[in-house]
Amino acid sequence: MSDDLITRLERIATALERLTPQPPAPLDALARGGVFRWEPRSGQAVPVARPRRVPLDLLLGIDDQKARLLANVSRFAQGQPANHALLWGVRGGGKSALVKAVHASVAASSPQLALVEVARGDIASVPGLVARLPAAARVILFIDDLSFDARDDGYKALKTVLDGGVDGTLSGDSGQVLVLVTSNRRHLVARGDGAGEFRPDETAEEQISLSDRFGLWLGFHPMDQDTYLAVVRATCARLDLAADDPGLEAAALVWSRQRGARSGRTAWQFVVDRAGALGRPVHFEPQEPHP
Repeated sequence: MSDDLITRLERIATALERLTPQPPAPLDALARGGVFRWEPRSGQAVPVARPRRVPLDLLLGIDDQKARLLANVSRFAQGQPANHALLWGVRGGGKSALVKAVHASVAASSPQLALVEVARGDIASVPGLVARLPAAARVILFIDDLSFDARDDGYKALKTVLDGGVDGTLSGDSGQVLVLVTSNRRHLVARGDGAGEFRPDETAEEQISLSDRFGLWLGFHPMDQDTYLAVVRATCARLDLAADDPGLEAAALVWSRQRGARSGRTAWQFVVDRAGALGRPVHFEPQEPHP
C-alpha cells in the first residue's frame, strides 16, 4: 500500500470520526457537590456561584418540617435509604427556602452532595440527566413551585422519575438521586370534571397517585403574628439592621398588613426594604455543619 493511499485513508477515517456523534460526557462536576441549574438544551448542569439562601436557624415556626427534612437528606448524603419529599402548603411559607438551607447545612459536612434545580418544563429530561451521572455523585433534584392542570399529562414523566426506573437509579432508597418538590397544593394535579371520559374515576385516581409516590409529605401552614415578628427580629439581628429599634415591630406589622399576608417571604421582603433604607447589604455568612 502506497504512502499516498495510507494518507488518504487516514484523512477519511478522521473525517468520519468527526461526523460520528460522540456520547455525552458524564457530569463530573456533580460528584464534587455544589448548586446547579439543569439546562437540557445544552446538556449541562450550570453551576450557581452564589446561591441565594437563608440560614437554617432563621427559618422559624417550622421546627418539625425542618427536623424531618434534615434527617431525610442527611441519610441520603450518607448513602442510607431516604424518601423523595413533597413540601406543600401556603405560599411564602418557607418551602423552597428550607430545601436550600437543608442542602447547605448537610453539604457543609458532606461536600459531595449536589443540588440541581430542574424547571417544571424540563422534567421529561431528568432520566437523560441521571444516565450521565458519575458513579460517585449523590444529587438532590429540586423542582420548585410545581403543579399540573387536569389536561396536562406532564405529570406522567414525573411519576416515572419517582418510581425509580427499571434499574432503581432514580430511587432515593437505593440510588443516586433524591427528588424534593415544593407546591402550593398537596395533590399536584388539579382534579378535572371528567366530562367526556369513559372512566373519569380512573383518571382522577391516576392523577392523585402522583403525590402518593413521595414517601415524605411536609405541610406548611399560615404563620401567626408572634412567629412573623420573631423572624423579622432574628433576621435583622443577623444582618445588623438595628434589631433593637423600638419601632421595628410596628413597621413590620404595617408592612404585613399592606401585603395582606404574614409569612417568611413577607418578613424577608420587609428586611430587604429595611436594609435598603439603611444602606446595608443582605448577605449571610456560610453555614456551619449541622450537629
